[in-house]
Order: sequence, then C-alpha cells, then structure tokens
Amino acid sequence: MSPLEIKPTADVTDDSPEQAIASATLLFVDDEANILSSLRRLFRSYGYKILIASGGKEGLEIMESNAVDLVISDMRMPEMDGATFLSKVAEKWPETVRILLTGYADMESTIAAINLGKIYKYISKPWDENDIKLSVRHALEQRFLEQERKRLLELTKRQNLELQEFNATLEEKVQQRTKELHKTMSQLEEAHKSLKSNYVSSIKTFSNIIELREGTATGHAQRVAEMARNLALKLELDNETVQQVLFAALLHNIGKVGLPDKLINKPFNELPIEDRDQVIKHPAIGEGLLMGLENLQVAAKLIRSQHEQFNGCGYPDKLSGETIPLGARIIALANDYDELLQGMLSHKTYSQSEARDYLLKNKGRRYDPELVDSFLEMVGIAKPQPSKDAVLLIKSNGLAVGMVLARDLLIQDRALLLSKGHVLDESLIRRIHDLERVLNEDLDVYIAVKRGL
Repeated sequence: MSPLEIKPTADVTDDSPEQAIASATLLFVDDEANILSSLRRLFRSYGYKILIASGGKEGLEIMESNAVDLVISDMRMPEMDGATFLSKVAEKWPETVRILLTGYADMESTIAAINLGKIYKYISKPWDENDIKLSVRHALEQRFLEQERKRLLELTKRQNLELQEFNATLEEKVQQRTKELHKTMSQLEEAHKSLKSNYVSSIKTFSNIIELREGTATGHAQRVAEMARNLALKLELDNETVQQVLFAALLHNIGKVGLPDKLINKPFNELPIEDRDQVIKHPAIGEGLLMGLENLQVAAKLIRSQHEQFNGCGYPDKLSGETIPLGARIIALANDYDELLQGMLSHKTYSQSEARDYLLKNKGRRYDPELVDSFLEMVGIAKPQPSKDAVLLIKSNGLAVGMVLARDLLIQDRALLLSKGHVLDESLIRRIHDLERVLNEDLDVYIAVKRGL
C-alpha cells in the first residue's frame, strides 16, 4: 500500500437505526404463561425476534446461546426473582437493556432490583400497552445510538493511530488524514447530539407519563421545569446545574407513582395526618428510583430536598437555610406557585396576585427570601420574546420532511409524542399517519414558519 492510500473502514454499515431496531431480539421472562403470551402478542407485529423463558434459570440459558438486545422480566418468580436474574444479566451482558415488571406493592423489591440489576426502567403491572411499547422503543433507540457512539469513538481512536504512522512531512497525506478526521468528528458530534436529544425527550416523555398516573393538571411538570430553568438562568448558574434543575423539576413527582389514587388526587393541605405521613416519603422514594441512573444523581438529590423549608420545618431531612441545595429551593418556589394557580396545593385556586402574596407571606419561612424576590421579579416582568417564526396549524397530510414542531405534539392534549423543536423526517411523518389511523382522529400539528425579513 502506498503512503497515500486509505484503508476502507470495516465498521461502516448501511443499516439504518430503523432497520437495527426492527431486527432487535427481545427476551420475555415470566413464570405465568398468560403474561408471556400477552407480551408476545403485543410486540409480534413489530418484526422483533421474540424469545420467552418461564424463569430466570431458563432465561440465562437462552442468553448464553442468543444475542439479546432487550430483556423484560417479572419481579416475582419462584427459584430466582427478577432482581437476582437482572443482576446476573447486568454482570454478564451489561449492554443488554433491562426492564422490570413489578406491582405497586413491590416498591422495596423494585429499588433493590434497580441497585442490583441496574435496570433501564421498571413498568408497573397491569401495564399500559402504549407505555410499554414506547418504553421498549426508546430503550432500543438509546441502545443502538450508544453502540453507534462507541463505534465512532473506536473509529476515531484507530484513525488517530493511523495518522501518527504517516510521515508528518508529507503535506498532502496530512491534509487527507485531517479531512477524514474532521468527517469522523462531525459524525461523532452528530451521534452525541442525537443521543443527548433522545435522552432529554425520554425524560420529558417519562414526566408526561407520571402526570397521567397522577391525574394532575396537564403540563404541571413542564411549567414547573420551565419556571425553574428560567430562574436558574436568571441567577446565572452554570449550564450543567441549569440542566440538572430542569431534569429534577420534570421528574419531581416521580416518587408518587406508587401512592394510592386517593392520596395523589387530593391537595396535600387537606389530607389527614396519617395520610400525610405516607405522602411525605415520596421525595426520598423519588431519589431512590433514580439511584441507578448515573447522569441523574444531582437531580435525584434536588428531588429529595424539594420539600425542605427555609426555616427547617420541611421534610424529609429537616434542612434549613442554605444547607438546602439551591436547585431544590428553586424547584420549591416554582412548584408551589404553579400548584397555587392550579388549585393543587389546597382546595382554593389562587389568582396570580394571590399566589404572589402567598409567596411573600412565606418568605423566610418556607422559601429562601432572596429567591422569592428574584422569582417574583421574573414572573412579573416576563414578556414573550419577539420571534422571527410564525406558528401554523396544519393537518398531517400537509407535513413535509424538514418541518420543525412549534409546539409539543400531544395525544388528547395530555400524552407527549414529540417535543417542541423536533425536526420531522419521513419516518416520523409516516408514524404520525399510522397513529391517526389507529386513533381515528386528526392530531393538531403546529409547525414553525419563518417570517419574511
């Protein structure tokens, strides 16, 4: 090979993410045949290769001879429970995505499974079909994006080594290799950007699912997250802290998913003492549920401290003053303000001015006094920023590749499908059409349209 020849890269593949996902292998593990039959029926039409096992031991034997992309295991099984089974899968096949099926009564066991098996997520039984299908879809997307990211990283390392082997004095060869390196880095950046976007979208989707479970006012978590993020920006916090505040605000009620309906749907101030004792555990439970997700550990601590009060009378740790994490103090303000406006904190729905008076009354007691001033200033002067974009409501048959969503795309104004800012491609447009046929209704799609300059 001459010095200027370039070896073809063996790792390059023409398989699209859609093809990779469609060819994925799923393993369902449950000691109940009807559950296995329901799962197989639910995913049969998607083209996945489906494997089933009646217990953990059989599941491990199947994985010894099959490359499994995703495994769904029940928690309660004889001989080997789901936590033990998934821990063995995590140890031997760490790249296989792990999902746990569990009942609301198994919270302690679920937390143990999160610790032992490093599960991607858990799904409560009985499951919602759309929820479990979306969860599997998102898990596979994240798995294959991560595989692509690792492939590109490895490719970059190899190309750097090859570049060093060439004679640095040959200008033409250096220029050629530099072009290849730039191309690879661009691919890596795109893969990282896609992975990050998918990660944020998954958190928003999970937040929306939590709201559906709670039956709370639509958009509560996203409103709280937006106010908390804006206040963090106003305080000039660093980008990573702002992002963690946003994630914690979106997931601030995750610890409530296991509570009975009667405790979720009633304002906290109207609950009897014995019921309040059960509800106030939710911040610590929320922190525990995120224990296995390394990138959310800061957000988990903020979730734990969201109900601490500045005077030390909050819960669960009776923190006071600046010992309460700043992000938690921010979320407390944004959450209570929105709950006052929505009638979620007490039986009364507050006006904006009444809500401000409430915050001022509790300044230095429940809330950080300096943050109250900054928050009220932000709420009082915030005005819509002039935009160069107009918003157009169109039917799905008018969608075109490259269009950008101007608003979140929702089902029945509650369930989040795609976030604002998502760029449509042929696959997404086709799936929107398919969903409309299944629902027998048209979705409201708002598209951003550039104004003339």
